[in-house]
This record gives sequence, C-alpha cells and structure tokens, in this order.
Amino acid sequence: MVSFDTTLRDGRAVHVRAVSPADEAEFLQAFERLSNEVRYMRFMHAVREPNLERLRQVLASFPEGGIGIVATVPAADGIDIVGSAIAVFGNDRTSCEFATTVASSFGGVGLATVLMTALIDEATRRGMKEMEGFVLTQNQPMLRLARRLGFSIESEPGDASVRVCRMALGKRS
Repeated sequence: MVSFDTTLRDGRAVHVRAVSPADEAEFLQAFERLSNEVRYMRFMHAVREPNLERLRQVLASFPEGGIGIVATVPAADGIDIVGSAIAVFGNDRTSCEFATTVASSFGGVGLATVLMTALIDEATRRGMKEMEGFVLTQNQPMLRLARRLGFSIESEPGDASVRVCRMALGKRS
C-alpha cells in the first residue's frame, strides 16, 4: 500500500497515500479549488460541476478495479488533496489507463512526477503490463513528464488534439 511523505522542489511537504472511499468530500473540495485550465486539461473539456456518481464509482472500484493515489497537505479541516493519480484496470487485467491532476498552486514543483512514479510502481507491483493515458496536445507539461518517465507518445487517430502516452510495464530499476 502506498504511503510516504516527500518534500517537493519548493520545500513544501506532502503526504502521498492510497485513496480511500472516505476521501469523497476532500475530492469535491479539491475539484472546487481547481482552476478552469486545470479542469480542462484533466477532463479534456470544460467541466463546471463534479460528476458525483462517477466519483463514487471510481472510489468504490479501488483497490480491486484500479489504483488511486493522492497527495495531501494539512488544512484547517484536516487535510486538503493537492494532487491525485489514478489507474483504472482494463477488462484484461493486464493494462490500465492513467489520469493525474495537480492543483495549480502545486504545479511545476515535482508533484506530478512523484504521483506518476508511485502510480507506475504500484501498477507494476499489481501485475499490469501496460499503462496508457490520453493527454491534450496543448498539455505540454504532462507530455514532457510522460517522455521523461519513459512513455511513448503518439497521435490519437482521428483527433489531432489528443496524444496517447503508452508504457510497457515490468521490472523497474
């Protein structure tokens, strides 16, 4: 089970751990704090309201149907989620699709790298053979990160606005 503390490049500390169904309220608060640009990059279209039913389905699917990892910081009401990475297992149980979100105030300080590395490691540990994700062409920070992490990046057939990031998983050194 993923659980560790880390210090980001700007000196801020975050706690990284597995998602819990009890995180629903914190996810809803985190959604409200996301900028319109971050929401667009994550959901690939303008999203004004969270999809509560979908959030509950995803949270209920972990850990059997996927992997969920959050980065939290202390807050007046307990904690705030400042980043997340998920991998939803495919029907074949050997591949998964990733998605990640980082709050604007935590962008550019290494949090996405921490989350994606933990996600890749956990997916590998859980027996996944391939990970893929769909990233908007304009989301250059995520595409640069995917390249650095070893993902191949290809155009999505029929949609020039999307890139498909794929990685074969196995023993990581």
